[in-house]
Amino acid sequence: MGRTCKRKFAAIGQNHDRFDVKKAFQTIPLAGFLCLTPLLAGADGHGLAMHGAPELSTDFTHLPYADPNAPKGGEVVFGEIGGFDNLNPYILKGTYPWEVRTQTFESLMTRNWDEAFTLYGLLAERVEVADDRSWIIFHLNAAARFSDGTPVTVEDVMFSIQVLSEKGRPPYFNSMKSIAAMEPVGERGVKFTFADADREAPLIVALRPILKKAEWEGRVFGDTTLTPIIGSGAYVVDEFEAGRSITLRRNPDYWGKDLPINAGVDNFDTLRIEYFRDGAALWEAFKGGEVSVFRDGDSGRWRNGYDFAAANEGRITRSEVPHSRPTGMTGFVFNTRNPLFQDLRVREALTLAFDFEWIQKTMLAGANKRIPSYFGNSALAHEGAATEAERGLLAPFEASLPEWILDAATEPPVSQADGRNRRNLRKATALLKDAGWRLIDGKLVNDAGEPFRFEILLRYSTNEKVAGVFTEALKRLGVSVSVRLIDSAQHASRLTNYDFDMIFHGWSLSLSPGIEQRKYWGGAEGQAPGSRNHMGVDDPAVDAMIEALVQSRTRDELVAAARALDRVLSAGRYVIPFWYAPASRIAHDAELAYPEQTPLYGDWTGFSPDVWWRVPSE
Repeated sequence: MGRTCKRKFAAIGQNHDRFDVKKAFQTIPLAGFLCLTPLLAGADGHGLAMHGAPELSTDFTHLPYADPNAPKGGEVVFGEIGGFDNLNPYILKGTYPWEVRTQTFESLMTRNWDEAFTLYGLLAERVEVADDRSWIIFHLNAAARFSDGTPVTVEDVMFSIQVLSEKGRPPYFNSMKSIAAMEPVGERGVKFTFADADREAPLIVALRPILKKAEWEGRVFGDTTLTPIIGSGAYVVDEFEAGRSITLRRNPDYWGKDLPINAGVDNFDTLRIEYFRDGAALWEAFKGGEVSVFRDGDSGRWRNGYDFAAANEGRITRSEVPHSRPTGMTGFVFNTRNPLFQDLRVREALTLAFDFEWIQKTMLAGANKRIPSYFGNSALAHEGAATEAERGLLAPFEASLPEWILDAATEPPVSQADGRNRRNLRKATALLKDAGWRLIDGKLVNDAGEPFRFEILLRYSTNEKVAGVFTEALKRLGVSVSVRLIDSAQHASRLTNYDFDMIFHGWSLSLSPGIEQRKYWGGAEGQAPGSRNHMGVDDPAVDAMIEALVQSRTRDELVAAARALDRVLSAGRYVIPFWYAPASRIAHDAELAYPEQTPLYGDWTGFSPDVWWRVPSE
């Protein structure tokens, strides 16, 4: 989605303790328009927030994490695994370089990655929006131009929304389902009316990439192409060798280079992407100086693997970029449709048996942190005793919730990291006994003499060692566990039909969570095959917190609902949580630099390479 995706609406989004949230929308009408609908942002409608009002004022000069004095020039080289055979990033066919999408195309508005989910004008210089979000009008910037110098028009906007909805890749093809009508307003305005009032719908439309309509006359949009597509972004495709490399060149005539939103952004003259057959080849290329940036996901290598010439001589720097994104939830997932796991005491016992501290010590080089909760590491995470707002939301369900849920946070158990985990295993044994399980001849059985036995299903071998440590601990409890590695097709089929006992899975969560939460843990969703509610959560309290979250109009309301949801899900012990990296680990050419202040999202789209620069040679 180009600068669309550069400040991409993610599945991801996040929150922050620094927010000074306003609780009501401002009601200053746009001058020059005969309507009384209140504005959602400042007087000139320069921004649009999912909740509350935008943080940046109408006279902001640059993004808080961009350096407006950053030097321009030089090249940065990225490495990717695989190849590409298509330069149209918006269709299902073929494989495209993601940098083409993020650097050469733009949207009507763009993200500030230091706010949860707030957009500011790009191709559209200002907006009008209904208080209930039932419609929005985008007013195009008169200066907006495609890279060939032609103006961006209302027709281009309407064509883009239409063609992406009909022929684009997910999630574009669902766009028109929420749009009841779109129509021109004056010379440079376009109005979208939505089928239902939806807080998120105007922001989704605002982030759709805008294509040049005339370019597609007589062409089939769904076909792959190696002819560069015209966009309006800061970069254009310069040269490429299909499947092997591509170079993007900064357009000296880029129309938006003087916009405040772009101050200190797009600093490199060229972005080059080289493709490699696998991760090992990419790592060797970085060590040899062929690649400028390497994002290192191997905690052991990060700690001990940089004993080579370029690193020892100071030509490579290792940077850790912190973030405030929610951890999401990743780990071993209980299928509570299985009677074996329907008792909370059983799930708690097995969670106690998972020795994270030992795994951290022996496998992770001590470089990661345990996932504390679904919205951990963010302002949406529940902490300590419930707030007054949380208590108000949870009060109708208090009788069905664990008695301690409002008085303390649910945290993962902690071991002594000695490999024995005796204290937690003793607690687990007591819980299993309370749940009706007995240890007879070294085997855990119920009153009917049936053994406690289940299977852990894995798609990749990555977590086999972790599963091995877990199964050994469970043997000490008398639990019999088998670990089965299956191919992708089998895995997908079994997940669709909930044909598993326990799986490894993860959910990425946002600082602006919305209707996707119904798909993740909604009770109704979990009854139908193929949902993402893999654990089978079916709890009225969870459903109610999701609805409170979806209906939130202010940031305060959203935070309270998210924390209450986080509290209930965590207390349910539906997942044995794994770990997360609190900072992105980036090894890079020592001549590359970035601003001291980093955004909430950390090393996310919109940060690298957007606000980085190459230090000029002396």
